[in-house]
Amino acid sequence: MMRNLQSLTNLCTFLILISCTNNHMNIKNTQLSYGAFVSKNSTTFKIYAPKSTHAYLVIFDSPEAETGTEYEMVKNENGDFTVELNDAGIGTYYGYRLEGPLNDPDVIIADPYSKAAVTQNSMRHVAKSLIIDDHYDWDGDSWMEMDPHDLIIYEMHIRDMTTHPTSTAKQKGTYLGLIEPVQNGGIEHIKSMGINAVQILPVQEFANVEVPYKDKTAPVYNDWNPYSRNHWGYMTTFFFAPESYYATDGTDVPDSWNGTDGRAVKEFKDMVKSFHNEGIAVIMDVVYNHVSNYDWHPLKYIDKKSYFRLDENGEYIAHSGCGNDTRSEHPKMRQLILESLKYWMLEYHIDGFRFDIGNLIDAETRQLIIDELQALNPNVIILAEPWGNGYDPQGFSDMGWSSFNDQFRDGLKGSTWDINDKGFLFGQFRENDDQQFLQRLVMGSLRDYGGQYVQSIHSVNYLECHDDYTFGDRLRITGGFVDKDEKITNKKTNALVEGRLLDMSKLGALFLFTSQGIVFMHEGQEWARSKVIAATHAPDDHVGIIDHNSYEKDNDTNWLNWNERKMNSELVDYYKGLIEFRKQYSEFRHSEPSDFDFMDVGENVAIAYLLKEKFIVILNGEEEHTLDINLPTGQWKILVDGKKVLLENQETLTGELSVPSSTGLVLIRN
Repeated sequence: MMRNLQSLTNLCTFLILISCTNNHMNIKNTQLSYGAFVSKNSTTFKIYAPKSTHAYLVIFDSPEAETGTEYEMVKNENGDFTVELNDAGIGTYYGYRLEGPLNDPDVIIADPYSKAAVTQNSMRHVAKSLIIDDHYDWDGDSWMEMDPHDLIIYEMHIRDMTTHPTSTAKQKGTYLGLIEPVQNGGIEHIKSMGINAVQILPVQEFANVEVPYKDKTAPVYNDWNPYSRNHWGYMTTFFFAPESYYATDGTDVPDSWNGTDGRAVKEFKDMVKSFHNEGIAVIMDVVYNHVSNYDWHPLKYIDKKSYFRLDENGEYIAHSGCGNDTRSEHPKMRQLILESLKYWMLEYHIDGFRFDIGNLIDAETRQLIIDELQALNPNVIILAEPWGNGYDPQGFSDMGWSSFNDQFRDGLKGSTWDINDKGFLFGQFRENDDQQFLQRLVMGSLRDYGGQYVQSIHSVNYLECHDDYTFGDRLRITGGFVDKDEKITNKKTNALVEGRLLDMSKLGALFLFTSQGIVFMHEGQEWARSKVIAATHAPDDHVGIIDHNSYEKDNDTNWLNWNERKMNSELVDYYKGLIEFRKQYSEFRHSEPSDFDFMDVGENVAIAYLLKEKFIVILNGEEEHTLDINLPTGQWKILVDGKKVLLENQETLTGELSVPSSTGLVLIRN
């Protein structure tokens, strides 16, 4: 009861004004607790800085200005500072200068509640806040209404989808480039595949530039990142502002400024609306568990004791491995997280969130997240990366969260942490895995059968994500097609998927799309994309080697090569067919354990089952041996085999069936 009252209180203080039309939530206005509030005649600025003795609003004439006109703010007993100005409306650049025992008065910080941020391409990610006109014509758009059982999620990076020279997008690497019509990639590819949800790598304003490489004058000696960049975006600076590097005026020129006119706000909304118009939900990958390491992050300069977990010496705790874990259990950090999430839902019509290292968000905040977001949109998609100290995916499932099923991933291809470890697709059972383990996976990894989840929709089934080797590269390396330290001399030959590599790729895809739970795939997985480290200006000794951690590479290593899609069209068509197959036959999304009747496959690394007396699924992971199966009485037609997905006009089968190695089949009763 106390939790529900707290949720109600938080919702009320958020001051959300909404109206319901045709069962859709149409957002009329959103209001945050802090930031710049523009009214008809004036603008009020408000910041929380309880330990500061004085606070000054700084108004700048330009993004490049290092100083500006200062206005002293008034502090109230709650620790809030406010000031009202009559001549600081839309287009104003501003920041704050704080004085106090925890503040550096020589650093002017941007507003942590910035709706738009102007940032410099520098290690310190120097930033100013920009007051914007956030009015937008959504043309009746709202959230997608989608059953989680039906989700087919495509993880992508904004720049990766359109930046490669083979992309025909005109506005490459941008929000708008992604949604350009009549291109050979971007949204056109996603539509053609039948995907119904995209998960976008972090797009909250983040620190793109890191410490200069091997610069002894830098505050930290960087000998690990020769690119001095952060491409993936897991270093958030502003939790309410979209990343301006992906706007049409974005630049990576050193010391230049991004976001000077705030156009990223409108362009991001244009992107979301375009996806919604195609029936595709938009999920944001969000990072609330830590912030960027080297920038002038506002929360660090306001009150790090409130916003960060510190050890007994006052130093940052780094369970995230990223240097500074946030203190989600503190009321003000919790408030920021909840308001940020609801802001993206209401202001940008975001359909859901994937929480980076979700286990580092405290349990009470996680419960408030699902309670309050579902109160806004009962169909909101909430996914957790269940990693971190105290790894416990069951804790998420008990709260109603979905989380990424690492057992599914590792059971099929082997442990992510051991390239020599071989799973089902290599004809082996890992230690503690067996046929019952495979049965558990296809039924949704339910807890009643030894799995992790209360419901199958809590299991996000996947073979690869942005982290680690791609699925295709893991098959290449562990399967002996290439050595992990080998210099690839012919990228085209390496990227070509044929023979046994093609068979294994298809078998993994078939296992994924016939299992209960949420389907998740990563950009380029549909052609077994290979990430070979590209030659650039950066002094990287690993050029030509297959990359297992490409977080820092805004180059050909990560950008999607659309010629490789065409070159591997057979595998792409197989994925496309499986998506249509899963949509057409709801049994592969909405079945219960009682609907499965598992068949005898002897001692083989294989699984076969009858589903709802209507389908037979046979998945043979053996590397060399065929699998002989006695079909149940009746006549059967092949829907899917090792070559293609054929939904009609197939020959009728009876009696015994031999399934080749590394091959799967789906049959339907005639």
